[in-house]
Amino acid sequence: MAVDKFNLNKKVAIVTGGGGLLGAQHTEALILSGAHVYVADIDYDSANQVCLNLGTKATPLLLDVTSEKSITDALEKILQEKGRLDILINNAAIDPKVNNNSIIETSRVENFNIDDWHFQLNVGLLGSFLCSKVFGSWMSTNNGGVILNIASDLSVFSPDQRIYKKNNGLPEEEQPVKPVTYSVIKHGLIGLTKYLSTYWTEKNIRVNALSPGGVYTNQTDEFVEKLTNLIPMARMAHADEYQSAVQFLCSDASSYMTGQNIVIDGGRSVL
Repeated sequence: MAVDKFNLNKKVAIVTGGGGLLGAQHTEALILSGAHVYVADIDYDSANQVCLNLGTKATPLLLDVTSEKSITDALEKILQEKGRLDILINNAAIDPKVNNNSIIETSRVENFNIDDWHFQLNVGLLGSFLCSKVFGSWMSTNNGGVILNIASDLSVFSPDQRIYKKNNGLPEEEQPVKPVTYSVIKHGLIGLTKYLSTYWTEKNIRVNALSPGGVYTNQTDEFVEKLTNLIPMARMAHADEYQSAVQFLCSDASSYMTGQNIVIDGGRSVL
């Protein structure tokens, strides 16, 4: 039966940034398909809470994606406990929120802090590369596996800065914007996805990307209205609406798919 191809029973997965909103959703999706999931996060308490909510098939794991040693140590722990690793979801990222005056001055290109640039790229892009390098290299000599990079609808188009503008009388040059780092990282993840998908094809590793649109997370009514006006389905996503896509991309249901970026954004990117 076709549904059997979604079965991840006996598979072992790791989700980076697993303590966050979508990290928890990705973890639950894999567990519902039968996998055991290591919920990896630099915030161990958040990862542990996700595991407490999801039960015995989730294990918290302290992980700094910017440290190759931390990643290597994590792999050793997983192999000691489970003896295998089949799925990597590169989800860890910094998502700067445009919601108060504290970041207005530095969010614009003219004033963007170079330390913020390095930090955000280190977590979102370097971290995905390092995790792919360490975990993917092990997969490449142990029957293959799946890598799923979590990008964004902003991997295929530029932010519409009008939705971040505040009606507070500030001049244009002082208005907040979605920082440049977010787009650079998400576009970079698509490049990483395509590169690794052909690099490890003969090693039975499939690499794809998932690009979610905006998710309801207690945003202001003003922001939600501005964003939903750009979306043909006239709403943002609910947090659990990406779970089936994760199950598809991480299972044999997508066995002939690699190097692709699946955009799920309520139709925004087709306009």
